[in-house]
Amino acid sequence: MTIRPIEIQRTTAKKQKPDQQQLGFGLHFTDHMFIMDYSLTNGWHQPRIVPYQPISMDPAAKVLHYGQTIFEGLKAYKTSDGRILLFRPEKNLHRLNNSGRRLGIPPLDEEAALDALQQLVAVDADWIPSEPGTSLYIRPFVIATQPALGVDPSAHYQFIIILSPVGSYYPEGVNPVKIYVESHYVRAVKGGLGEAKTAGNYASGLKAQEAAKEKGYSQVLWLDGVHRTYIEEVGSMNVFFKMDGTVYTPALNGSILDGITRGSIIQLLQKWGIPVVEKTISIEEIYEAGRKGTLEEAFGTGTAAVISPIGELNWQDNKLVIHEGRTGELSAKLYDTLTGIQSGKVEDPFQWMVEVETRKLDSSPLV
Repeated sequence: MTIRPIEIQRTTAKKQKPDQQQLGFGLHFTDHMFIMDYSLTNGWHQPRIVPYQPISMDPAAKVLHYGQTIFEGLKAYKTSDGRILLFRPEKNLHRLNNSGRRLGIPPLDEEAALDALQQLVAVDADWIPSEPGTSLYIRPFVIATQPALGVDPSAHYQFIIILSPVGSYYPEGVNPVKIYVESHYVRAVKGGLGEAKTAGNYASGLKAQEAAKEKGYSQVLWLDGVHRTYIEEVGSMNVFFKMDGTVYTPALNGSILDGITRGSIIQLLQKWGIPVVEKTISIEEIYEAGRKGTLEEAFGTGTAAVISPIGELNWQDNKLVIHEGRTGELSAKLYDTLTGIQSGKVEDPFQWMVEVETRKLDSSPLV
């Protein structure tokens, strides 16, 4: 495959970098961004790295009216010896195309997109934080830019990548979070957009999340949209339960996001010889296990939080405290192992990490 040269325009006004102790999540952005255009006549063309800047868009752009957009989230890490590592980036770009197929968006060349992503990270390598628990969050996304109000797929798109130095996603850090089980609102159903990483899939959960936060809960746990009984996922995470020595997670059913961290956790558990089962799980089963004392731990998984222990569930005003509200042994081990692999401190037996080549980049096109 021939990877098109990428034009690089470096900024002449570098930003002041934020305090690594006060990063928050998704609040600060680096000096540069990647953009590539699409048209029916030219396909994907004109890849370029430019100074971070606002997007100029026609008010009639289809993304603003019909929500035709997809996105991904992954991270870059700086090791103690100065290397830059990406965690399974090819999986994110493959999932981006899967989401695009559901939204009628033309596919990207995944190898070329990965090359562009690596070059952008190399250009802004000095933005990667090095404090424990920090990383460089990478947000690739595609938006429909054709200025037309007809309800059909766009003829023009932009593929954009932006970067953000981040700390912990939850204020609690790796301490247990409290989750509200949503029984009224519905996020997704099989055949809908639940398995696509698209804006509308998240917008549909904002009202419920707002209500949960008012009650003191960090996130919403969604039940299926038909029976309102079967567990699906948390707003920003897949979810796991350890019951009587076995780890269970909801099976992918067409309305659950196929999480990359989720798949990695399953592989780790299997390597450790811990039974892990993907199946349909009802909320009643979880509460019954809680009553019997066989619910040992619960945790969420995702790029942003990595591993987030769950200390409490609230379903129809019935509170279920899990593991006395403390982080469980398995949750802690999974977090330490996965973040250790990501930071280069722990052996990577699965060859998940991809090293970014930090070759010298200049303002001329790269071939």
